[in-house]
Amino acid sequence: MIFCYSGTGNSRYITQRIADDLQDIIVDLNVKIKTNNYSPIETGEDIILVVPTYAWRIPRIVSNWLYKTELVGAKRIWFVMDCGSEIGNATKYNAIIANEKHLTYMGTKQIIMPENYIALFNAPQLEEAKEIVEKAKGDIKETIKYIREGKAFLKPRHNLYDCFMSSLVNPLFYHFFVKDDAFKVNDTCIGCNQCVKKCPMNNIQLIDGKPVWNKECTHCMACICYCPQEAIEYGKKSIRKPRYYFEKLKIK
Repeated sequence: MIFCYSGTGNSRYITQRIADDLQDIIVDLNVKIKTNNYSPIETGEDIILVVPTYAWRIPRIVSNWLYKTELVGAKRIWFVMDCGSEIGNATKYNAIIANEKHLTYMGTKQIIMPENYIALFNAPQLEEAKEIVEKAKGDIKETIKYIREGKAFLKPRHNLYDCFMSSLVNPLFYHFFVKDDAFKVNDTCIGCNQCVKKCPMNNIQLIDGKPVWNKECTHCMACICYCPQEAIEYGKKSIRKPRYYFEKLKIK
């Protein structure tokens, strides 16, 4: 069984390729989290978790869901993390989650995909994003090979920088940066409700036809990147930056 959480589509793409090849079932964690569904799940022996990287670890909303949900029949878990550049020492924390869930930890695979975190970085232009995805296909195939053969992923890079980013920077990043105060909407907003639908935290509501954020943000960037009018900005940091979501690439 494959569990997938995705902000702007990168993880969904990877998940679908794995599921198609292994003929496996996908569980959409966006729906589970959005509906506060923590009911037990019959998983079978093997679990694959595909997620984006948030501040050099898996997203907190995903780890929280895992801790609250009983995975009936599960014995092994593979972690697949896509990122714009690196996952730090996420493998250490993934191994802890596996241990606390009484699962055999089968390693963590890093897959570089187009950056979407425009609250801090630049997303690539369309053609560059397509090139990044094309390069990622080899890593996705390798990921599938290891899982099919029941092998643990090779250990990723692990140095002092990685340890620092995942251990010290991660909690500081969540405390100081992961806030929704800077999200603003301009007059081009058409009240289409897309941001409300895409938010996995139920953090956005329309008031007088305009989105209002309610301080439960996880910084997935779905609201700002999927806005069809590009009416949402993150303070001044997102101004004139390209919005990225996977479906825009029209890659099957």
